[in-house]
Amino acid sequence: MIEFAWPWAVALLVFPLLAYWILKPSDNRSGGVLRTSLFQQWQQFSNSPNKSQRFAWLHLLISFLLWSCLVAAIARPQWVGEAVELPASGRDLMVSMDISGSMEQQDLQLNGKPATRLWVVKHILAEFIEERQGDRLGLILFGENAYLQTPLTFDLKTINHMLMETEIGLAGASKTAIGDGIGLAVKRLKERPAQNRVLILLTDGQNNAGALEPIEAAKLAKHAGVKIYTIGVGADEMIIKDMLFGGARRINPSEELDESTLTTIAEMTGGRYFRARDEEELKQIYDELDQLEPIEKEAELYRPVTELYYYPLALALGIYIFLLVISQLWSLILTRRFTQS
Repeated sequence: MIEFAWPWAVALLVFPLLAYWILKPSDNRSGGVLRTSLFQQWQQFSNSPNKSQRFAWLHLLISFLLWSCLVAAIARPQWVGEAVELPASGRDLMVSMDISGSMEQQDLQLNGKPATRLWVVKHILAEFIEERQGDRLGLILFGENAYLQTPLTFDLKTINHMLMETEIGLAGASKTAIGDGIGLAVKRLKERPAQNRVLILLTDGQNNAGALEPIEAAKLAKHAGVKIYTIGVGADEMIIKDMLFGGARRINPSEELDESTLTTIAEMTGGRYFRARDEEELKQIYDELDQLEPIEKEAELYRPVTELYYYPLALALGIYIFLLVISQLWSLILTRRFTQS
C-alpha cells in the first residue's frame, strides 16, 4: 500500500488558497486571478470577457495541480510491501578489514589471474555476504585509523555495494591499526544481544598504529562477549624477476604478518585463527564460518519500502514544460500575425 513518510507536508496544499484570498483584488475588474508570466499569454487566446474568465479559472486549476504534485513529492509517497518475516536464527557479524597499502600486494590469484589481496578478499567476501540471510552485517575498514563503513544491517545489498567501493587509502595507507579495528567493532557489537556477537578480522600485516594495542582490544572483546575469528591474508611464497641482474628469486610476501598475535586474539575470545594463502583457502575459511551455529532469536518482521516521490515530481515537471512550450508557440504565432498585418 501507499504511505507518506512526511504526511504533515499535505498541509502545504492550503498555501495557494490562502495567498489567493489574501491577495484577491477588491474590485472585479481583474477577475481576482493570481497572475504569472507563463499564463499571461493565455489571455491572448480570446478577446471575449467570457472566454478570458474561463482561461482564468483554467489558469488557477493548472496552477493548483502543479502545486499539488510538488506537495505530493515533498510528502514522500512510499510503496510499503507486505511484511516479510526474517529468519528466526542469525548472528550479528561485524567484518573488520585491513585496507592498508600492503593489501595492494599482487601475490594472490582470482579465477586463475594475478590479483591484489584486496581484490581477492572483496570478491570472495561478497559471495560470503550474499549467503548471510538472517544475519545482521556491518563493515569496518582500518589502515592508519579505523572507521565504520556500514553499521549493522539486514540490507546485504548495501553492504556488498559499500564493500566493492572500498579502496586502498580510505583509512590511510602507510600503517595498520589492528587494535583500533577491533575496538571499534566491540563498541558496535556490545549493545547487541549476548552470545550473538561475532567479529571477522582480516589483515595481512602487524599492528603499528592506532591508540589501542591488539591484545588490549581482545581483552575488551572478551569482556563484551565478542567472539573474534582472525584471518591472515597473503601468500607464503612469491617469485619476482630481478630486473638488475636478471633471473628470478623467491620471497615471502607475508613476512610481516603477525600470526602469533592473531592466534592469541582468536583464542582469547573463543574464536579461531585462519590462514588464507590463496583464493581456495579463503573460500574454505568462509565455508567454515558459514557453519557456525546460529543463535535462535525471536522472529522479526520487515516491510520493504520503495520511494515514489519522483512520480509526482516528474508529472509536475512534465506539465510545466508542456505549458511553457505551448505558450511559446502561441506567442510566436501572435508575433507572426502582428508582423503580417
